[in-house]
Amino acid sequence: MIKILYFAGLREALGISGEELALPPGVNDVALLRAHLAERGEAWNALAATRNLRTAVNQRLAGAAATLADGDEVAFFPPVTGG
Repeated sequence: MIKILYFAGLREALGISGEELALPPGVNDVALLRAHLAERGEAWNALAATRNLRTAVNQRLAGAAATLADGDEVAFFPPVTGG
């Protein structure tokens, strides 16, 4: 099982702040996880479509190729601008 957290506008679009998920067979990196979640349709497509979506694995920024394992925490958050 992994823990997934959704932040900011992504959390609002999905209607949840997080979930626990058993890693499906073959889903072993961030890119594959994003694609798997996007298959849920509608609002979930934002996970695949948002080009500059940030990801952290175990509270460290991670790229699409970052590997995942049971027990990991994955956080998705859109870039934030301030002023």
